[in-house]
Amino acid sequence: MDDQRFRLTFTVDRDNIKLREFLNEKMISKRTLAATKYEGGLLLVNGIERDVRYLLREGDEVKILFPPEIPSKGLVVEHGDLAIVFEDEAILILDKPPGQSTMTSQNHQSGTIANYVAGKFSGERIPATVHIVTRLDHNTSGLVCIAKNRHIHHLFGDKIIKSGFHREYEAVVEGHIQEDIFSITERIGRKDGSIIERIVREDGQEARTDVRVIQRYTKNGHDLTRIRLILHTGRTHQIRVHMQWLGHPIAGDDLYGGSQILIARQALHCALLEFTHPITGVKQTFRGELADDMASMLMERL
Repeated sequence: MDDQRFRLTFTVDRDNIKLREFLNEKMISKRTLAATKYEGGLLLVNGIERDVRYLLREGDEVKILFPPEIPSKGLVVEHGDLAIVFEDEAILILDKPPGQSTMTSQNHQSGTIANYVAGKFSGERIPATVHIVTRLDHNTSGLVCIAKNRHIHHLFGDKIIKSGFHREYEAVVEGHIQEDIFSITERIGRKDGSIIERIVREDGQEARTDVRVIQRYTKNGHDLTRIRLILHTGRTHQIRVHMQWLGHPIAGDDLYGGSQILIARQALHCALLEFTHPITGVKQTFRGELADDMASMLMERL
C-alpha cells in the first residue's frame, strides 16, 4: 500500500539555519514536531532523516511526513453521499444539504458530514481524522470547509485570526427591510435557562453581521426580503439572533420567531467561502447555489 501520510516539501532559501527554526518559520508548531517524532512521522533533508538540530544549507529540500491520525472512538465511520465542490490534498469543500448535521452530537450520532467524511477517508485509505473548519447548523444549507490534516486545521485557525476567513450567506426573512445596506453589532449571549437558544444581551460577546438587501417581494400574501449577509464574528446562531432582534426573523426559523408556512426550516444558506489557501497561498473563492427549498421561495412571486 502506498504511503498516504500527509506531507509538505520546502526548499531552504539560506545557509546556516537549524531545521527546527526553519520549520517554525513555516508554521509547523512544536506540538506537530513532537507528534512527527514520536507518533510515526518523518523529517527528511534531501531524502535523509534528520533531527531538528540539523543545520540546513541553501537549496536543501526539507520534507515533513506527518504522522497518521486516529479518528476518535466516538466518531462512527459511515459511507454516504457527499456533494464535493472542491478537493485537494489539504482541504475539502462540501455543499451541505439542509437537515444534516455537520458534526456528531448527542442527538445526531450518525448520518452527519463528519461521519461520511470519516467513511470517505477510510475508503480511500487516507490516514486522517475529520477537522471541521466551518460548521453549519443542522437546518442551514451550503458550503462547509474541512481540513484533511490537523496541521492544515491549525493554519486555518491562524488565518481566521490574522487574515480573516470570508463567509457570505443568503437568507429570506419575514417582512420588508427598509434599509438597503447596514450592519448589526448587538452583543450575543446564551438565553437564561436554555442550553440552545441565544439572545441579544448587553453582557454577551461582540458580534457583527453586515446586511445587504437583494430583493423585496411578496409571496402568497407574505412580505419577504432576500438578503446577503457577511459574518465578521462566529457566534452561535449569530445571523438568526440578529435578524430576530431586527424584527425580521428568518422564514421557517421557528426557534427565533419565524413562520414555517412557506418553508419547513430556516431559509439560510452559506453561499460563499473565500480564503487564502493555507499551502499554496493562492486566494480561493467558492460559490454554491441555493438549496431547492429556498430557491422555490423565490419563484412564482405573487
